[in-house]
Amino acid sequence: MNPYELPNLPCYLNGEFTNLREAKVSVMDRGFIFGDGIYEVVPVYAGRPFRFAQHMARLNRSLGELRIPNPMTFEQWRELADRLIAAYAQTLGKNPAETDQLVYFQVTRGVAMRDHVMLPGMTPTVFANSNRMSPPPEESRTAGVVCVSADDFRWKKAHIKSVSLAGAVLARQISADVGALETIMFRDGELSEAAASNVWVVRKGAVMGPPKSNLVLEGIRYGLIEELCRDAGIPFELRAVPRAEVFGADELMLSSATKEILPVTRLDGQAIGTGRPGPIYQKLYAGYQRAKQASS
Repeated sequence: MNPYELPNLPCYLNGEFTNLREAKVSVMDRGFIFGDGIYEVVPVYAGRPFRFAQHMARLNRSLGELRIPNPMTFEQWRELADRLIAAYAQTLGKNPAETDQLVYFQVTRGVAMRDHVMLPGMTPTVFANSNRMSPPPEESRTAGVVCVSADDFRWKKAHIKSVSLAGAVLARQISADVGALETIMFRDGELSEAAASNVWVVRKGAVMGPPKSNLVLEGIRYGLIEELCRDAGIPFELRAVPRAEVFGADELMLSSATKEILPVTRLDGQAIGTGRPGPIYQKLYAGYQRAKQASS
């Protein structure tokens, strides 16, 4: 398939179900002009959205930060997700319960003539679709992945899941250019996050991550990792993590909707810990799989 050709997959746009090839948005949409909007990506396992309520809570927080009214109720978002999950499964000739998917939601402020000011009373643009889940290959889980580091040059409202992702695109390209999986970023000498992942540090059997703030996107796995640690009896702490502690970690892990939990075994060419996925990762990954099985 031509990588630049859109697949003929079902999607939703402003109240209508159509497909990716037919859906059209005004060139004056503020999402296109300014990146003035937010998004969410919800993983779906065996046809069931995973931690849907938490994703919707973050969607609502992000909309509130940008002062965009939420165009749907929780029940309407869930109904939309279920319809897209069923529609995508149908394109594969499968029952939804036989599929893992990713449901994507996007809300922009809407259409108006170009002006930086937030005009009152605008009608938000709502787009959504579902697509295949592409989990990391098994080799990445058994051998770990390679990452590089960089200064965090993005804006100071990283807690908003905004469609303004130029900073994340540039950060991710740093690792892509050298064949690494992710770019782990530091701000003023302290760990923030990766280009498209949260980062977790293991030292002396404890899991640590950066505190929740405007400098870090609170991934849905923030709460999940804490729950998994509690269930496994693993100490968990959110605090400032200096660069030296990251490079001196016993284990290093990434988390995101698509990666789930993934071990990092080399950073900037340096081995992390033993250079192999460690026991804390193994426990958390096993717990993650149990959580998926129990999701509804």
